[in-house]
Amino acid sequence: MARKIQKNKMWGGRFNTDQDKIMLEMNSSIEFDSRLYLEDIIASIAHAKMLGKKKIISSVESQKIISGLKKIKIEFEKGIFNLDPLLEDIHMNIEANLQKKIGNVAKKLHTGRSRNDQVATDMRLYMRKQCQEIIKKITMIQKELSKKANKYYDFIMPGFTHMQIAQPVTFGHHLLAYVEMLERDKNRFHDALKRINQSPLGAAALAGTTFPIDREMTSKALGFTNPMANSIDAVSSRDFIIEPLAAASILASHLSRFSEEIILWVSEGFDFIELPDSLATGSSIMPQKKNPDIAELVRGKNGRVIGALMSILVVMKGLPLAYSKDLQEDKELTFDAIDNILNSLEAINAIIKKLKPKKENLSSAAQKSYSTATDLADWLVSNLNIPFREAHKITGNIVRYCEKKKIKLSELTIKELKSFNKKINDDIFNVLDAEQSVNQKKSFGSTSPLMVKKSAAKWIKKLQNEKK
Repeated sequence: MARKIQKNKMWGGRFNTDQDKIMLEMNSSIEFDSRLYLEDIIASIAHAKMLGKKKIISSVESQKIISGLKKIKIEFEKGIFNLDPLLEDIHMNIEANLQKKIGNVAKKLHTGRSRNDQVATDMRLYMRKQCQEIIKKITMIQKELSKKANKYYDFIMPGFTHMQIAQPVTFGHHLLAYVEMLERDKNRFHDALKRINQSPLGAAALAGTTFPIDREMTSKALGFTNPMANSIDAVSSRDFIIEPLAAASILASHLSRFSEEIILWVSEGFDFIELPDSLATGSSIMPQKKNPDIAELVRGKNGRVIGALMSILVVMKGLPLAYSKDLQEDKELTFDAIDNILNSLEAINAIIKKLKPKKENLSSAAQKSYSTATDLADWLVSNLNIPFREAHKITGNIVRYCEKKKIKLSELTIKELKSFNKKINDDIFNVLDAEQSVNQKKSFGSTSPLMVKKSAAKWIKKLQNEKK
């Protein structure tokens, strides 16, 4: 027998008829916003304490409400709280359950607030917690990258531009590039937290309230830096979601770039690293396959995170002040994006921990495609006082000669080199080998093993001293 549709008893006094099925389905958010139960209870406890302190309700009533809310929290933690879709959302579900527990005094909890500021407060608490978790996981990855860079500081590998072998670099240097990227990502979340951490509670529906509430008190109780100064802005703005999602999108793109390199590096064409079986999958038809699906999945999640940002921007772009139900669309998208970025961070951390670079393959690849040609040109400038453009041309002619002869730059004889410029001497051989090339890159931020070792040590020390 189908369940009878009823009007919402929490706000249904104005209405004479039951809700249509489609209205109930469209309006309900309980399937996804139930994850805000803890934030809602914490904020409601702070509100109840303030109501009691300001004598808007009695201290006995305040304590009764707080006690009931704590019992509800335990029910959620035990997984025995029953959610009712007719009550639309987590906020109404908690309030209705509170009434069952403590009676009519529960109806006083909503004094001086609205669901509008209640929802905004819960979401700010949620975003604050998730940003802090993202920051923690970014730091975790940076630590692993720094340790790997310190371990493989002198492994020679090819650096690429246009996906063509460009110049030799060190494996450690390549990994530290991601540490730097991730530091900027982390700073974006830290910066976003400053604007997230403001309290909308007490803004009520949009105009504030006639009750003598203390917004400073609830703001401090919830760990916010301050109450928001404009009640309309407090309930209608969602940039506190958009900003961290923008940061998450940039982060996701960095994780995706790293994933793409992992996918390339484990391929037969590169064969630069090895991933353990525990981070790979097989094929249902090809027994020989070992697929880097974990990296491919992270690369794919990038689209969902960016998609969430774009969707919320589109939702917000035409909304007049103050609150509109469109704002309910912020949650599902945000929850999905946050879940996926956190999972991606865990996956990348597992990859970094367990990948093993193949030293010989990396070194062999670094010697290909005349990767030390720039070093040769620089030597001509430094040692023979030849203008760089002329040195560039001479080196290009030498490379073309090597291509024709099918030899490496390091295999040229001094006689062959002198045929391009008679001033060339034996010292030139110091720059034609990939290992020698990276050893001489000693400018700040460069790829020499010495610089990489110093940089990795600096990062390891810095990350160890960061607050957990």
